[in-house]
Amino acid sequence: MAKLVWGFGGGRGKLLCCSYKRTTIVICSINFVAALYILHSLYTSFYIFSNNASSPNYTAKFTEDQIKRMEESIRIRKAAEPLELIKVVKEIKEESSREEGVVELSRPMKQNIADEILQRLKGLNHSATVSEQRAEALEIWRKQKLEEANQLQLGKENLSSTSSAKDANMLRKALESDWNMLLEEIGVWFPAEIINKEHDDRPEGEEEPEDQIIAGRPLPPECNAELHTDYAGAAVRWGLTHHKESAADCCQACLDQAKNAKPGEMKCNIWVYCPSENGCHSPDIYEHKHQECWLKQADIPKVTFKKKYSQSYRNAHPSAPVFVPWLSGVIST
Repeated sequence: MAKLVWGFGGGRGKLLCCSYKRTTIVICSINFVAALYILHSLYTSFYIFSNNASSPNYTAKFTEDQIKRMEESIRIRKAAEPLELIKVVKEIKEESSREEGVVELSRPMKQNIADEILQRLKGLNHSATVSEQRAEALEIWRKQKLEEANQLQLGKENLSSTSSAKDANMLRKALESDWNMLLEEIGVWFPAEIINKEHDDRPEGEEEPEDQIIAGRPLPPECNAELHTDYAGAAVRWGLTHHKESAADCCQACLDQAKNAKPGEMKCNIWVYCPSENGCHSPDIYEHKHQECWLKQADIPKVTFKKKYSQSYRNAHPSAPVFVPWLSGVIST
């Protein structure tokens, strides 16, 4: 009985053992198949996406929220760009590139160039200006040296100031790059052209007096004409409606009025004329125009304004000019 039980127990163990093996194999097979399926799905998706992305008609589809986030990201990146630093770096690069382009000549070559330029300048006219010196001497010398350097490189002739094609090439580059810098390096300096100007020390706003030449026919001596002068007196003839072509005509009108005055009438002994085409200033309320001729009478003629209006007067009358514009005279009756 015991043997039977043991044998039965042993068969059960074998049966259980076979069941576990089969179950393990089945599970592993299922996992393997699932792994293959997942790999196949991933590969297929990647292949489809690659083909679609390479297609010219392909357009990526993003949601509105994704688009807003991308735009915000681009804006933040642009705002964070160091524009001033980029500008400075660019300027430094340009400056360094220019410095690299400058040709450094040897000391003997610079000395030879300086000697040749000085010899050229000695033959110039001493009255020549700075611009003439540069145009007639240095520019001509520079062009000649460029031509000689080109010919030396072609093997046609030798330069007096260089000893090899290499030196000629360096000189050519120096002459073509920055001519003023080369002159500075070799010690050739020209003073700036000085233009002398007459110093004007008149107060601000002060103008030159008008031309001293009186328009019209010459004034006779008896008119006693005085430039930039205004006399006071009782009006014999109102100048606003009494115009004359010239000061001589105005003086003659005064002489004629005094000669032909009736008994009891005022006789003209002062004439005041406005020779300025822009009109003449007066402290009254009227606008005095060109060619006004005032005939006046005064027992004792008195000058109201002479040469210039005073500063206090001009402060009180802003429209007043610096010089008295009137032309006057006192005649003997």
